[in-house]
Amino acid sequence: MRKIVFDIETKNTFQEVGSNNPADLDISLLVIYDYADEQYKTYTEENFADLWSILEETDLLIGYNSDHFDIPLLNKYYPGELTAIGSLDLLKEIKASMGKSVRLDNVAEATLGVGKSGHGLQAIEWWKNGEIDKIEKYCRDDVKVTKDLYEYILAKKHIKYKDLLDTIEISIKTGDWDSKAEGQSINFTLPF
Repeated sequence: MRKIVFDIETKNTFQEVGSNNPADLDISLLVIYDYADEQYKTYTEENFADLWSILEETDLLIGYNSDHFDIPLLNKYYPGELTAIGSLDLLKEIKASMGKSVRLDNVAEATLGVGKSGHGLQAIEWWKNGEIDKIEKYCRDDVKVTKDLYEYILAKKHIKYKDLLDTIEISIKTGDWDSKAEGQSINFTLPF
């Protein structure tokens, strides 16, 4: 099964576009971690065609808040339908177990001992200042944190998060995670 962990950064904010719809935003870049070759790869709109061929061979997209944010946003650029690919949204899984949403930074610090290296609003400022290398590093760091969190949950079946002064451990059911992969590849952009 081919798995991809990914994260997207944007050029603008919801306030700037006057909407809460992720598809109304514009992508500055995205980073993937491909389990097939164990490599991190960065994509901008100019080289999305290279990304499509990878995604079309992917069984499971793994992200944090990806079902609500990343997939709908990326889908506006894709000539097909990315929701045909299996998806594992770690935030959705955590929320199902604990009944509330928790920021990636909070979970990563408590569970892995590693925080995020920035935040999305900084990435937008870096875009406006032409500091693409900073966006790429920040996005790559987020993908690494998401990947490490995914692997930790698979191995330990729990996460930790800080609630005021206490660190709380929450069990996460992972038994159906592999079944989230649709098991069908898609082919919308490759020549026949």
